Amino acid sequence: MCSYITEQPTLSGSAKGGAGWFRIQAASVYFDHPQHALDDHTLNVDLLGERPDQRLALELSAEAARALVTSIEAALAAGEASHLRSSGRS
Repeated sequence: MCSYITEQPTLSGSAKGGAGWFRIQAASVYFDHPQHALDDHTLNVDLLGERPDQRLALELSAEAARALVTSIEAALAAGEASHLRSSGRS
């Protein structure tokens, strides 16, 4: 049974799709049946731009999604720490 629970954060950033780069304004994140991936259920992430054709979609297994979250957290922590050191702030 699917819950249809969707998280919709407001975002600021860019993504590159088939037609080139576009600004990201929001995302839809949900755990459901995939359209293309081979898993029974996936974490689905749609990064959304200003226009309907500006969309980047991900379908990740639960393991892949958790690995991506861990990698994002590690990269943010290391990058922020490095920038604080180089700017002389603590």
